[in-house]
Formats: sequence, structure tokens, C-alpha cells
Amino acid sequence: MISNRLVEIVCQRVSDKLNEIDGFLIPVGVSNKHIHLSQKDLDILFGVGYKLNIKKNLGQPGQFAAEETVTIRGNKGEFEKVRILGPVRTRTQLEISKTDSFLLGIKPPIRESGDLKGSCGVEIIGPKGKIRIDEGTIVALRHIHMTPEDAIKMNVKDGDFVDVKIFGKRKAIVSNVLIRVSDKYKLEMHIDTDEANALGLSNNDKVLISHFFDEII
Repeated sequence: MISNRLVEIVCQRVSDKLNEIDGFLIPVGVSNKHIHLSQKDLDILFGVGYKLNIKKNLGQPGQFAAEETVTIRGNKGEFEKVRILGPVRTRTQLEISKTDSFLLGIKPPIRESGDLKGSCGVEIIGPKGKIRIDEGTIVALRHIHMTPEDAIKMNVKDGDFVDVKIFGKRKAIVSNVLIRVSDKYKLEMHIDTDEANALGLSNNDKVLISHFFDEII
């Protein structure tokens, strides 16, 4: 027969382990298709000197979803009302899922943000004009944003690739998750809608880098 004291000890140890894990849990941000524009391209699409209007702030400091949208046209189809994310960047970059690429009729590579050389082109249509970019469309490589302090705590560094433990009914280990470290970041794992749907994940769900799961549990 199990004593009440033994039950108390087990419950306390489980509670302690859960508290220990809590400091390492990483919130999820699910990325739908979106576009980052350069000021030059924004001027063509919306008018010279145009400034984006903030619809809502995003998880990463200084980043926001704009009120403005554009139409994206590929070889086979198009998407209307694709959200622009701000602020403006030095180069225009469209991020879509693999499923989106089938509908557009293009074959974008899976890349880290900013790695655009040799990627796909599309037509971008705004209210005042349109442009054709020869490269700039990617399927974003899944990644985790974190601060230098987070990186020290989790024993990783910028550019590392890690395995991530997914909880829930579709629990899994997801490999090749890129670590991105900056004092301008906030802790968050970014995945696209294809990955989120396959893993049963939603915004603000929590995941854990696998080596911490193995060490703590």
C-alpha cells in the first residue's frame, strides 16, 4: 500500500521538475504567408514616400503587421491580401509555405531569412503600381529567436541547429531548427502553417529543446 507521505514526495518531485522545465519552454509563433518590402518597392506599389501603418505589433520587438496588403502573382495563380510586415527592409522578401508554392506554381527554396540568392521571383501588385522581383521568395527555415542570455541558459549559439520536442496529441521531435541569437530578439520559435498544422501547434503553444527534455525528465 502506498503511503500518503510517498505520494507527497512524488508529487513534490514532479512539481519541482515542471518548474525546472518552465524556464526553458519556448513559445511558438505560426507564420502565415507574408511579405517584407524595401522602401524602393514600397514607393512603387503605394506611392513615393509611403509609410506603413501598424495594424498590430508582433512577438519580436519592433516588428509589426501592417494595415497594407498586396497581391502576389505566380506562374499559375495568385494570392490577394498578402500582409506586409514592417518595418521596411533593405531587400524585398516573400515568405510562403510549400502548399502556397503549389498554388502559385513556383518552387521556392527552404532558406534562412535574408538568404535570397537564386530564390524564386514573383509579381507583386499594389494599389499604385506593380513590380516583378527576380528573386526573393522563400519557404522560411524553421528557427528560434532568442536573446544572448537565453542562448547561455540553453547552451546554444547563433547558427546552431537543434532538435525540438513537440508536446500534445501529435507529439514529435522536430530536427534542423536554426538558432538565431540577438539582443534585439525575444524568445520565440517560428514555423509556417504547413508545419504547424502537421504538428497540431498554434500560436503561444510551448516547445522545448530536446537535450533539455532529456536532461530534466
